Amino acid sequence: MSEYRLVMKDVVKTFPGVKALDHARLELRPGKVMALMGENGAGKSTLMKCMFGIYKMDEGEIEYEGQKVNIPTPLDALNRGIAMVHQELQPIPARTVAENIWLGRYPTKKYGVVTTVDHAKMYKDTEALLKKLKLDIDPRAKLGSLSIAQMQMVEIAKAVSADCKVLILDEPTSSLTENEVQSLFRIMNELKGQGVSLVYISHKMDEIKVIADEVTIMRDGQYIGKWNVADMTKEEIIAKMVGRELSNLYPPLQNVPSNEVVLKVEDFTSINPRSFRHCSFELHKGEILGVAGLVGAQRTELMEGIFGLRMHTSGQVSIKGQPVEIKQPRDAIRKSVALLTEDRRATGILGVLSVADNISIASLDSLRKGPIMLDNKKILDLVQSNKEKMAIKVPSPRTQIKSLSGGNQQKVLIARWLANNPDILILDEPTRGIDVGAKYEIYCIIADLAKQGKSIIMISSEMSEIIGMSNRVMVMCDGRITGFIDGKEATQENIMALATQFETAPTTAAANQ
Repeated sequence: MSEYRLVMKDVVKTFPGVKALDHARLELRPGKVMALMGENGAGKSTLMKCMFGIYKMDEGEIEYEGQKVNIPTPLDALNRGIAMVHQELQPIPARTVAENIWLGRYPTKKYGVVTTVDHAKMYKDTEALLKKLKLDIDPRAKLGSLSIAQMQMVEIAKAVSADCKVLILDEPTSSLTENEVQSLFRIMNELKGQGVSLVYISHKMDEIKVIADEVTIMRDGQYIGKWNVADMTKEEIIAKMVGRELSNLYPPLQNVPSNEVVLKVEDFTSINPRSFRHCSFELHKGEILGVAGLVGAQRTELMEGIFGLRMHTSGQVSIKGQPVEIKQPRDAIRKSVALLTEDRRATGILGVLSVADNISIASLDSLRKGPIMLDNKKILDLVQSNKEKMAIKVPSPRTQIKSLSGGNQQKVLIARWLANNPDILILDEPTRGIDVGAKYEIYCIIADLAKQGKSIIMISSEMSEIIGMSNRVMVMCDGRITGFIDGKEATQENIMALATQFETAPTTAAANQ
């Protein structure tokens, strides 16, 4: 009997212009958590999609429970006891939680010769499953009414319901709160105790040290090695992932914010009474203003309101001393404001279009040749310039953006807005789901933009990122601004103190701190 439940050997997978996997391998033991780590583009998700039957391997083999197997489809993988929670959620919003969990394998019953879905059993089984996992979610609720975090937990429940022997979790905590992460770890530990083999893909080093037993590291589609997590420091893991030492996770900030106020927001209040209210703050030229807060603090909603994506009932926005009326994003763009959205796949990239299309789409007015024709040479020059300036790894400007790694997609989106030469950039979770190497590159881009005199608002849920990359920190709680902290004085403790002031009303005076 082999000590491994599943082994992947010499896996090769090639896409047009890209060798995604180059003789990669993976070994999974029963009752162990294997962390699969590497930079974006290292081939982690591709390797898992080969295991799950989404992609067909060009070369290589899979041994499952001591036997060589062929897994041509996800259904075949599920039938063998292999389940996967994908990084990109694919919910059916109009259907219930129960219907999403049992999709494709609904319990049935017969009325004579007619077979129908046994809804009573489905909802009963779902209620029992959610209770077992200690998830407070209504089985009859429409999935579209749930938060992203709750949808993620439903996906995890769906995988657990399959009585799997191998469970793949691809960036499962990217949208989860700290309490939900702890719930996930509890579920994972229970599955470990039942002998399930788990693959855990994450860029969050602290999580890896807590939950994983072993770590397999990939780089550029190749297998680098496998180690016991207890024997590796975070610095050693990072060095093997990126192929070099990272002496500092954040570049030194060399920008010097001026006294000039480029953006002033006064008493800004959402039309939704549960969203942002009475928010006032200033942004200075050349400043990086970090925006911190817990899930539900309404940071994203406030910035989307300023950008014209959400309606407000009161308040005033002024740019460079002039009051402006921003009713839609077009108005903000014309006032030299850019917004990098929180969810790059849902509201950022245009997946079926090329890299060139994605970079140029926000600045087509300046890329025209005549009244209606586009100047293709200008577009290609723009792409080439940003490819070199931001070290975007892409085979061709015509490559579909959805085939790029998360880090490269994010660089393309930043390049899209820089093509307009904005004065104010709002960056919402700019490094979410990105590996440490790509994060550092994006930090350098942000620091350089601020040094050039651009004004940046950076929303982040990573406390260390806020502390490491902000000249000043604005903290929100429950839709209100609860305080400001100088970047040099910011600590996790004083940020959390403000982030949990649920009864503290904002004041206009706070905006001038």
